[in-house]
Amino acid sequence: MTKTAMSTMIRPLIETRLPEWVEPLWFGNREEALDIAPQAEIGWFDFGKKEPMVETIKAATNLKWLNSIYAGLEFLPLDLLDERGTVVTNGAGINALTIAEYVVMLMLAHAKGYREVVRAQDRHEWLSESPGKRELAGERVLLLGLGAIGSLIKTRLEAFDMTVVPVRRSGGEGALRPGEWRAKLGEFDWVIVAVPSTDETRHMIGANEFAAMRPNAVLVNIARGDVVRQDDLVAALRDERIEAALLDVTEPEPLPEDHPLWSLDNAQITMHLSGRAQTKMFQRSADRFIENLDRWHKGEPVEPRMDLSAGY
Repeated sequence: MTKTAMSTMIRPLIETRLPEWVEPLWFGNREEALDIAPQAEIGWFDFGKKEPMVETIKAATNLKWLNSIYAGLEFLPLDLLDERGTVVTNGAGINALTIAEYVVMLMLAHAKGYREVVRAQDRHEWLSESPGKRELAGERVLLLGLGAIGSLIKTRLEAFDMTVVPVRRSGGEGALRPGEWRAKLGEFDWVIVAVPSTDETRHMIGANEFAAMRPNAVLVNIARGDVVRQDDLVAALRDERIEAALLDVTEPEPLPEDHPLWSLDNAQITMHLSGRAQTKMFQRSADRFIENLDRWHKGEPVEPRMDLSAGY
């Protein structure tokens, strides 16, 4: 029997589907998780906050495989997990569909001025002109990141007759390599950031990049807040060096009430909700976990497996 620690939140979706070789150890709170962590060979230690996850995983000294619903696990002690030889599977792709849909919504809402339409309705005011006349068709998009989320964004925007140029390490098929996109920033109307948060991507967009963008350029960030230098973004928006920023993520989170981004008319902030705008996240995660349990028992690779040295 393999002792497997799991949250009671996911219990209704997986308990009756667990194979006979799994001995479930259920926890409902941080204290219970810490109590059973040292026994677990397989662990799914997700919490709504980072601190109890880190604390519990450090206590799970016998852990062979760690699973998580979260795609971004850069806050975990990855060096320690690597040192222990722990296999880590994350939630990459679980919310890719809803995040891709969210990106389309943000872009259309900006292009058509929909925020002002809603405000006019709140005022009971009948507008005679559309506050947004921009069309997506024919515009060019630089897509930084072509993983599960980026790939779905690309196909959806191409359906709007947009030209989407992705950035990926291998290049090819109309893509740019990581060292090429900065020189071409002035060619794009939209810049979408969909990369993982790593040492390599931290603050990859700052003052120099904003200066190179078109005045009508719109930045869309659904990656992590630390990918963009926040002070440089505020300055670029205040000085109208770019048209707008559509931000599902910020640095820090939650964004402080007095942060200048809140009051900028050309910034839209959606409070890191893009991955939560769905009802099937837990079901998809449960299904993937059950499938991975079968692979694990057969000695086959579980997926998606994190590269702990790369951080994603």
